Amino acid sequence: MFVALRDLRAARGRFLLITLVVTLVALLVSFLSGLTAGLAHQNISAVTSFPGDTVVFADSGAAPSFDASSLTQEQVAAWQSAAGPDGTVDPIGISHGKVDPSGRAAVQVALFGTTGTAFGNRSATRDGTVMLSTGAAKDLGAAAGDTVTIAGHPFTVAGVHGDDWYSHTPVVWQTLADWQATTPRAGAATVLAVSGVPDQSALNATAHTQTTNIAGALSALSAYKAENGSLTLMTVLLFAISALVIGAFFTVWTVQRMPDIATLKALGATSGSLVRDALTQAAVVLIAGVAVGLGITSTAAAFLGDALPFVLSPATTLLPAAALIALGLLGATFALRFLFTTDPLTALGAGR
Repeated sequence: MFVALRDLRAARGRFLLITLVVTLVALLVSFLSGLTAGLAHQNISAVTSFPGDTVVFADSGAAPSFDASSLTQEQVAAWQSAAGPDGTVDPIGISHGKVDPSGRAAVQVALFGTTGTAFGNRSATRDGTVMLSTGAAKDLGAAAGDTVTIAGHPFTVAGVHGDDWYSHTPVVWQTLADWQATTPRAGAATVLAVSGVPDQSALNATAHTQTTNIAGALSALSAYKAENGSLTLMTVLLFAISALVIGAFFTVWTVQRMPDIATLKALGATSGSLVRDALTQAAVVLIAGVAVGLGITSTAAAFLGDALPFVLSPATTLLPAAALIALGLLGATFALRFLFTTDPLTALGAGR
């Protein structure tokens, strides 16, 4: 520890440069993690709030897709009759449309038609009314009691609840009957959210449907898989780059310190103590750099507000920070192999 701290003070410029690199990597990783989570939220948050544990799609002969699914009344009835007293089947209509607020330009939204209170206080429970998500209310400039127009039909805003998004558009909730009236070509429902229905495989065969769980339903969103996969790959690559860069820095630093290391070993320092000393040095640099990077990210997120789809949470800050520190220490560990191969006689001139 003593030598590590002395090194940090003696070579401040060098270690400040390494810390700056760590800060930039931490800033990139945390910002990209927050952006990935924010984009995912604006893509799938309405789907992840589905009730039940299974999502039923119309069988189109391909993988489940919200865009291609259109259930008939007969298919809905088949699942409802098979549910029995212990099962639940909630038809959900999903489509994109435009909402015209009074005195303002039309806004593109996702229309969700539901029955009952399957989605809690976000569901519209009376025909002729809609519930707005917070994003839709902001875009429309509407509040409870206002009137909006959907496909030529006037609706009264019953309230504003939930930050729900579907495919990067804010959600407007309707009753299923109103949804069917405003999107007559979309069928009786788009999907069903079910639970407690037995023998689903046989029912899929007879009703010409296909099922998946809630997590699997996320892949049925056309843009989610490619978008989330690309951003996640970028984040993983940044983690790998950080380990390589930090490992390279400490490898060079260790090689430059070979005469000093040999001298310390000649004076009786053990390889274990030198490893602990070097890892402490790396940990100080990593923690300082990551802390500054997270501080910048948190500050930027506060100023950005709703300008970007950004989520600031422990999963997008603390988790990447811990991973960066762990990978940085791993990279630094590979640089310490020279500590075990250095000949103490080098310090006494035997190797010259």
